[in-house]
Amino acid sequence: HVQLVESGGGSVQPEGSLRLSCAAGRYTYNNYCMAWFRQAPGNECERVSRIRVDGTSDYLDSVSGRFTMSRDNAESAVYLQMDSLKPEDTAVYFCVPLIVPRCNYWSQGTQVTVS
Repeated sequence: HVQLVESGGGSVQPEGSLRLSCAAGRYTYNNYCMAWFRQAPGNECERVSRIRVDGTSDYLDSVSGRFTMSRDNAESAVYLQMDSLKPEDTAVYFCVPLIVPRCNYWSQGTQVTVS
């Protein structure tokens, strides 16, 4: 498999915003359902959001209304806009093609810290 690369993570204050991006260089995942997963220390890997090929998306209840996932087929990229961030959103975030729904299979992730 090929690795994906996330960007846009960092440290923000509560109620702040971040926008995560994901791309795979020469490769495209436009024909796959994609997701963002996250994992905080001591916690399980959980799916934050999912976007289908047709562009429809869904979310964890705890982030619904605050996070928005999107994809741009022309750029072969997926994004996660995170608004109104809370300390409990602190985690490593992973870009995941759902053919293999694991946190640490496709990439090293990007750290998001809200404090």
